[in-house]
Amino acid sequence: MAVTIYDVAKAAGVGISTVSRVLNESQNVRPETRRRVLDAIEALGYKPNIMARNLSRTRIQTVGVVLSYLTNPFQVAVLQGIEKTLSPANFDLTIYSIDAHKRRDVLLETLSHGRRADGLILISFAPPVHLLQRFRRYNIPVVITDFHAPNLPSVYVDNVRGGRMATKHLLGLGRRRIGFILENHEDADGLRSNRPGLDRLEGYRMALEEAGLPFDPELVAIVDSHARRYGYQAAEQLLGLEHPPDAIFACSDTLALGVIQYAAEHHVTIPEELALIGYDDIELASFANLTTVRQAMNQLGSKAAELVMELMAGEEADVLTYE
Repeated sequence: MAVTIYDVAKAAGVGISTVSRVLNESQNVRPETRRRVLDAIEALGYKPNIMARNLSRTRIQTVGVVLSYLTNPFQVAVLQGIEKTLSPANFDLTIYSIDAHKRRDVLLETLSHGRRADGLILISFAPPVHLLQRFRRYNIPVVITDFHAPNLPSVYVDNVRGGRMATKHLLGLGRRRIGFILENHEDADGLRSNRPGLDRLEGYRMALEEAGLPFDPELVAIVDSHARRYGYQAAEQLLGLEHPPDAIFACSDTLALGVIQYAAEHHVTIPEELALIGYDDIELASFANLTTVRQAMNQLGSKAAELVMELMAGEEADVLTYE
């Protein structure tokens, strides 16, 4: 027998009007009550009548994009690709920039009811399983970009291959002690969030192994942000070692720019004394004469926007899409 709104109300210890208010995102519900109702919906597997709900509200022609840093040139370039594709199709774009996992999950829980956006694009992360189930229940398409998410339409590059390519370039220059800078922010709940960076680290390790070189954890500097000053700090850490690297692979161009700043201030010549490679090919890379691995950032965003529009139109989409 199908679960009804009455079953949810009974399980949550509230009236059906309260359940209805939660489903319709009314603000007139205490947070603890809302949580109890949502937990009951999840536990019972309650599925509201999607057709009736869709009849009660029209499409708002809006796609939401959730990302971690609006100051990250990579994510800004992806956003530009999304906007360029959505705008001619008369879709508005709403941007949510939230870096903490817990705050992000609260936002996703709110967005899962479909009142703020008809579809979602998530940059560099995937939603928790219980929230993904809720998006599916409410018929809200979700597309992931810059991240390989199983069983979700995803647009991403092969970061393992890119990391291997960058490291092999440095090895080809005759460098044998290669440092690696990884931005891998740890949130208050202890979660690590930079899967693309970790994939580049895997490619780095693969290239070293192929060259017959051991992986040395001392040569990996982990920083908490993509900002240039963290690249500076990582360079200070690596070049201050008793046996410093003769090359550095920074997993983003902004981090590499910090290395360049440190080298200039400490009279370390690039590339003579220190070979350097970044990742992304942001606009500033060419001005800094930085060797980098190019990502098709605009195209990633454009393809993600195309996918989410296809899904909103009821079309099928590939689970995994490579760019």
